[in-house]
Amino acid sequence: MRMNNGTGGTRGLGRRAMIGGAAGMALAAAGLTASDAWGDTPFRDDPFALGVASGDPWPDGVVLWTRLAPRPLTPDGTGGMPPKSVDVQWEVAQDERFRTVVRQGSTRAVPELAHSVHVEVSGLRPGRHYYYRFRAGGVLSPVGRTRTAPAPDGRPKELGFAFVSCQAWFEGFYTAYRHLAAEDVDLVLHLGDYIYENPIDAMGGVRGVPVAAELRPEPTTLVEYRNRHALHRFDPDLMAAHRAHPFALVWDDHEVEDNWARDRSKTDDEPDQDPAVFRRRAAAAFQAYYEHLPLRLGNRPNGFEARMYRRLRYGRMATFHILDTRLFRDDQPCGDGTRSGCAERLAPGRTVLGPEQEQWLYRGLGRSDTTWNMISQQIPVSQVDTDPGPGQSFVMDFWDGYVDARRRLFKEITDRSVNNPVVLTGDMHRHLAADLKRDFDDPESPTLGVEFVGSSISTSKDGMDLDPSGARLLAANEHIRFTNFQRGYVRCSLTRERCRADFRVLPYVTTPGAPVSTRLSLVTEAGRPGVRPA
Repeated sequence: MRMNNGTGGTRGLGRRAMIGGAAGMALAAAGLTASDAWGDTPFRDDPFALGVASGDPWPDGVVLWTRLAPRPLTPDGTGGMPPKSVDVQWEVAQDERFRTVVRQGSTRAVPELAHSVHVEVSGLRPGRHYYYRFRAGGVLSPVGRTRTAPAPDGRPKELGFAFVSCQAWFEGFYTAYRHLAAEDVDLVLHLGDYIYENPIDAMGGVRGVPVAAELRPEPTTLVEYRNRHALHRFDPDLMAAHRAHPFALVWDDHEVEDNWARDRSKTDDEPDQDPAVFRRRAAAAFQAYYEHLPLRLGNRPNGFEARMYRRLRYGRMATFHILDTRLFRDDQPCGDGTRSGCAERLAPGRTVLGPEQEQWLYRGLGRSDTTWNMISQQIPVSQVDTDPGPGQSFVMDFWDGYVDARRRLFKEITDRSVNNPVVLTGDMHRHLAADLKRDFDDPESPTLGVEFVGSSISTSKDGMDLDPSGARLLAANEHIRFTNFQRGYVRCSLTRERCRADFRVLPYVTTPGAPVSTRLSLVTEAGRPGVRPA
């Protein structure tokens, strides 16, 4: 829920601001009922066990998140909370010790949203670090740090950000997040697969910790998705990254079910093959996603309806066009999977974004006056031929299954003279860098931009530098300049002259404590599209 009645001042959380009537009005505005309040009853356990987070920075503010869950993994999905609303105070300061508080207020955590809160703070100064914290039941939360975006016409000399994806809790430790927490970046983009819906064994996969029987099956209900999010979030390294940096997040498939497309399930032996049943399942998954992440009220789902695509502007340096490639797409062609000779993928009019999102993207790209246009999305846009022989074979879930949609995107980029497009992608569980060619089958075709794909945080376990699949991709696709199959993330820096991508890798994730290093750094230069060595 949202409350924008922050007040300035330097007093601490002992000052209780606007709790009763204003909190009730905020609940009504969010379409929720105010249940009986729990008041200031002390907690026996830390209510902030899932940490704090911030997200979607604007020049004048951010959204602050927490979820009250003193026992996050209770099988009933309540997080150990009673079925009552709880008053939560929040505070934003210029310093970590909260000597200079600039905004503070109160909101209410309600059971309808799993006692999560989403406070949209405004009135902050652009391009500044701030510190924030919450209080509930006499308990102070950990302190988080965030950063606002530059002023719309600001001209920062450099912008640092990172992007991540794919964090199967049971396939690896989140050591990459501990390293990411220490990076000097302004923003972290999460490009999907924040949770995985797969069944979990009794010892939590490689984690080797007992998992209650109720938490192991594939989730299909709101309670089960809440618990799956809590399981993934209840990790000190992930919480450290959220405390250190603001995130901008969007889902992919595993937040609901592998390879879902609009209201189509991809699991043949489950009842959600009925689109009506799948929509109910997806609505539960969407709500749990919102409850556990620092998203604005505009991203709160209404049943099966949701709008996750949006833009973030970082001064005159960059516009981040954040896309949703799941909810509005046509079904994957030729029965999904990896196929050769699939004529359906070439059919005119096929869409991966849906008509409304497509037009929104094209208008935004055409109107953008920033140096860089970062297209942040989930699945590879580049052609990815998996057959190094004379034939071709493609993954139907990628943009390769929607060739006309890619053609339309590239035509709009050309016709609208879009400044320096860079596609940022997750999903593949590998690092990859590619030139975006007008015609991928013609090496001499003009290069329109570049695509940087980030590896997974933990999915696919340890990996290796160059795996056999990666070698085949390099042999079959001249426009793919680099790939690596280790776990990690991508750290980027933007200046007016170039975009640099540092591909950060870990040697292992199946045991904790791995170091991080930069496997390779690549750049693309403003006005000269194409991947080049740094």
